[in-house]
Amino acid sequence: MTDNKYRFSIQTSNNGNVNIPLTEGNALFVLGANGVGKSTLMHNLFTQNSNHAKRILAHRQTWFTDNAMNMTASQKKDYENAINSTNSQIFSRWKDDYSQQRTSLSIFNLINSENIRARKIASAVDGNNIELAQEHSRNQAPIQAINELLAVSNIPIAIILGKDEQLFASKNGCEPYSVAELSDGERNALLIGADVLTTEPNSLIILDEPERHLHRSIISPLLTTLFRKRNDCVFVISTHDIHLPIDHPEASILLVRGCQWQGKNIQNWDADLISADTSIPETVKRDILGSKRELLFVEGQSTSLDRQIYQLIYPNVSVIPQGNCGQVERAVDGIKGTESIHWIGAYGLIDSDDRTDEQLQGLLTKGIAAVPFYSVEALYYHLNIVEKIALKVSVLTGQEASILFQNATANIIQDIMQHKERLCSKLCEKRLRNEVMSSLPKHSDIQARKNYNLTFDLNQVLQNEENHFDRLVAESNLMGLLTRYPIRETQVLNRIVSGLGLTREQYENAVRKLIIDEPDIRDFYRTLLQPLTNLIG
Repeated sequence: MTDNKYRFSIQTSNNGNVNIPLTEGNALFVLGANGVGKSTLMHNLFTQNSNHAKRILAHRQTWFTDNAMNMTASQKKDYENAINSTNSQIFSRWKDDYSQQRTSLSIFNLINSENIRARKIASAVDGNNIELAQEHSRNQAPIQAINELLAVSNIPIAIILGKDEQLFASKNGCEPYSVAELSDGERNALLIGADVLTTEPNSLIILDEPERHLHRSIISPLLTTLFRKRNDCVFVISTHDIHLPIDHPEASILLVRGCQWQGKNIQNWDADLISADTSIPETVKRDILGSKRELLFVEGQSTSLDRQIYQLIYPNVSVIPQGNCGQVERAVDGIKGTESIHWIGAYGLIDSDDRTDEQLQGLLTKGIAAVPFYSVEALYYHLNIVEKIALKVSVLTGQEASILFQNATANIIQDIMQHKERLCSKLCEKRLRNEVMSSLPKHSDIQARKNYNLTFDLNQVLQNEENHFDRLVAESNLMGLLTRYPIRETQVLNRIVSGLGLTREQYENAVRKLIIDEPDIRDFYRTLLQPLTNLIG
């Protein structure tokens, strides 16, 4: 992370001069209604960081005349210098003298990045340095990244680099056609993705009103994926859409209520820097309130595995991590019971924690479903999915898929047995905590001044669970072991991926891509999560 590189200093009417912290890997949303001075604020931000900033204008052109590299490398450099200079001018807030060149540069940079990667791999192969070639190939190809971005963003097209370095699109496997023929929204998503993915490392990316031409079901997952793919950069997003910051609770918010003009210049802004969980004032809500939303609150953090996989399984729902199950329940209850935000549809997903059927049914009536596993890892490392990934690896390496699967699963029982007592006790802990919370005396019991006692024979509790563990081992019930216990605390996951010749990151990326590429896999997961699927409808 680069310290003290990025500057964002603004003069406010309520807090004086404020220095907004900007750090790589984080995002800041500048949120406010029309006419509060956001465009001038974004211009000031760019001028303070022009040497290491990429600005994607609100009034950007989203069409282009062709789908090829229509400029030379020398012209590209000249246009970039001219555009950077123009961006520093105050008129860039409303006028763009290089609108056509910007879109051409986006196409040029995307194709050029693809070619640079291909040349690196070819050069390493020509030099008989296969290890280096494999290292280069592990860096995701830019167009592959674009296609993943589009798929996650609910845009059913794939981009293809054809002959004569032309970009084509194919919708649902149909005959390819020029990307110039895409719809406004599809072109906008492609251009934003290309601009961000080809930005120089460790840059400040200023994105004005990304919601233009894009439906809500597209822009939110698009931004989530871009943040993940370019975590070396800082994102500052100017928006009218109150829901974008809600969808990204890990981001900061600069809430702009208004500004004071002095002649043709803004003297100061009425603004506050707020954390993501701070309530947004109703006055601003009314100005920029959007349409009905569907929110899925899950356990975990914004960077955890939960959010990414559930967003792919349920692409039309905004997935918001809430830490633990209690926080998930409070979030759902709060929204369902708050009349002022009745426009939000809320659901919850928590770990089952060995709850009884009666308890699970009670949660469902509140809009909360339980994962039928100990943790989300059981979704990623379900044996059906491991087998699918083995097939994918087999196609790439020529190894037998059955042997790869056998290598991946051969040591599961051996590895998990080494941690028997700890795994069983962890599961018992969850069960007992749940039982304690559900057995606490009610106010009527307290008013009756009754005695309250709750005792456990911990030896018997643990012994019963260990007996269950032993039965699963004796039956070689791998799925039972993988889904019931906290397998991430063992060597099981590392052994599975190493048996496939992958790293954890490569394997988990492959699982997410599998969901994107194969609708049957998404349906498989929705069936595994049937109670939640029924809730969402």
